[in-house]
Amino acid sequence: MPLTEQLKAVARESGADLVGVADLSPFKADRSVPRRDMLERFASAVAIAVRLDDAIMDGIDRAPTSDYVRHYRAVNIKLDTITARLAEWTRRRGFSASEIPASQTVDSVNLLGPISHKAVARMAGIGWQGKSLLIVSPQFGPRIRLATLLTDLPLSADTPLKNRCGICTECATACPASAIKNVGTKDRYEGRREALWFERCVEQTLRFEADPAIAAQVCGVCVKVCPFGRSKRANAIRTEASERLLKLREKATG
Repeated sequence: MPLTEQLKAVARESGADLVGVADLSPFKADRSVPRRDMLERFASAVAIAVRLDDAIMDGIDRAPTSDYVRHYRAVNIKLDTITARLAEWTRRRGFSASEIPASQTVDSVNLLGPISHKAVARMAGIGWQGKSLLIVSPQFGPRIRLATLLTDLPLSADTPLKNRCGICTECATACPASAIKNVGTKDRYEGRREALWFERCVEQTLRFEADPAIAAQVCGVCVKVCPFGRSKRANAIRTEASERLLKLREKATG
């Protein structure tokens, strides 16, 4: 079995729901990457995704819940455990590896990690960049958390996916901070300000963090409402409500 498939198999056995490989060359040339220096000795970035629980995500309304915060943290720990195992597997084969934890921040003002998990995941074919800037996977929508492994293993890179957001406005409409501009892209956004009023998003998450029941700078509303990620149960409820509304309108119009 080729090394790429071996590594992906180990990732899945370790608990990853999605895994893909991105070529690091574009990131090494991108001046917006906060820690380009740490990329030099590596050739590939492995994107690891773990899905979020549908029942917990469906419980979010206009604000995060304490259940979501606990789950968010638990999934981050799971991701870091998976990348640590992959790094160990890589080193045992005589290659180098460096884990980028799920929630590591090197710029607390702009909330940036050493390298963008989302940018890596897009290039690795995990999903496309949605209007919320989240990665939207075909399988789970944005209901995923991400981590990254840097390595010099000779891996085959995956292909980015076509953007499928289209005219959908669900995340922009639901955002409690009205931070999503509802601007589409075929490929990727040149910067987060093209898609977001970033300060509004940050201020809203800080308000949630100030709530003792939450005590974390998270939101989750745009994650919950995306049609690609909505659970079958939530979609069934939504369809049933739409059908009832249609029948009422038909009665009203005679």
